[in-house]
Amino acid sequence: MTDRSRTLHLGLNVLSDGMHPAAWQAPYTDPLGFIRPAQWTHLARVAERGTLDAIFLADIPHLTLDASGSLGKPPLALDPIVLLSTLAGQTTHIGLIGTVSTSFEAPYNVARRFSSLDHLSGGRAAWNVVTTADAAAAANFGDTPHLPREERYARASEFVDVVRALWDSWDDDALLADKSTGRFTRPGAVRPINHRGRFFDVAGPLNLPRSPQGQPVLFQAGGSSGGLDLAARHADAVFTSQATLEDALAYTRDLRRRTAAYGRPEDAVRVMPGLSFVLGGTHAEALARSRELNELAGERRLQNFAWQIGVDVEELAWDRPLPQWLLETQTQSRNAQGARDLVLKLARREPLTVRQLLERVQSWHRLVIGSPEQLATTIEEWFVAGAVDGFNLMPDVEPSGIEAFVDHVVPILRRRGIFRREYRGSTLRDHLGLAVPAVHQREESALS
Repeated sequence: MTDRSRTLHLGLNVLSDGMHPAAWQAPYTDPLGFIRPAQWTHLARVAERGTLDAIFLADIPHLTLDASGSLGKPPLALDPIVLLSTLAGQTTHIGLIGTVSTSFEAPYNVARRFSSLDHLSGGRAAWNVVTTADAAAAANFGDTPHLPREERYARASEFVDVVRALWDSWDDDALLADKSTGRFTRPGAVRPINHRGRFFDVAGPLNLPRSPQGQPVLFQAGGSSGGLDLAARHADAVFTSQATLEDALAYTRDLRRRTAAYGRPEDAVRVMPGLSFVLGGTHAEALARSRELNELAGERRLQNFAWQIGVDVEELAWDRPLPQWLLETQTQSRNAQGARDLVLKLARREPLTVRQLLERVQSWHRLVIGSPEQLATTIEEWFVAGAVDGFNLMPDVEPSGIEAFVDHVVPILRRRGIFRREYRGSTLRDHLGLAVPAVHQREESALS
């Protein structure tokens, strides 16, 4: 039985042209859509028509060329905050989630950008906090070294503390704008934060008043132990990678336990893993679409997979299992640890070949190939089991993937009573069922 007190949450995660490495080559796509405003506006409006919670923009602040010095697919090109600011003016309800790394930014700039987006969108902004696993990104930011994983998470935790303190540097009723007295703010209602910490010294206050949501929503992406702790302490929602129901249940229980240990309600964080899918009118049609895309991608699928799990492509073969040394390894991935863990857990549990693994996961996330009924059923199964609060949808090809989902899967989820028929509020916090946080006045001391 469905718990009628819970509502499924759905976001759209867009990677330029879709999740499949050959998405841009499909005959029904515009290969240059990733830099065309019209395509992004269309995607956001389709998601809003389907009453999705948000559109989610990832970001990779560097470019990796192949051995020939070229690209095999469109990059994540547009700055997320600039693009979301454009989409804010073209939509009315859809949440706007942008990824910004704590490894190469300054807290004041990030606090200002997201508060600006929250004001301009009427309370629909969210920051996806990442630490950037790929060391190649550091070369684009001067002399900034790429810190070890533990150091990156320590920096990230202090970074978020500072950003939230800046968001709280204005009281809710700080603005007076009294023309007769010439007083613009209430005395004492705007305060410096005077943060002195291990990584940052920030005086404050922010030059913007409290935004419509009080604070923009905080997402966190990452599945390592450090990422879990960061989410448990700070996040309103997590974007994670889970391949099986068993692993998703274990992850959510672990996160709930850690969240409670930080003195927060154990269900304070919305769990929304990625869900890749190839959708067809029937299962056979979905399989045909998947085969077509796989043939277009060729060996690039294997190359992408090798990069994602942090091994050389020469170590992998299509019709063999992962190398035994990789299954037995306890070493850290040179890329995203959570992504490698997802694949290794699945491979250790079942004797799958690389080809079979890629039929179950795509770009680190669970992959479903099927009809609208099949996709709706798998979403409902995980939701009713309590393994997730929802999903970040990652269609194979855009915009056709999200169009098909909104037109054919959303009506099924609504009939089953687990997804909204209309928005019941105007802010992202409204959509996610999150309260507006009270202003937390902090003493003038280190926050880390």
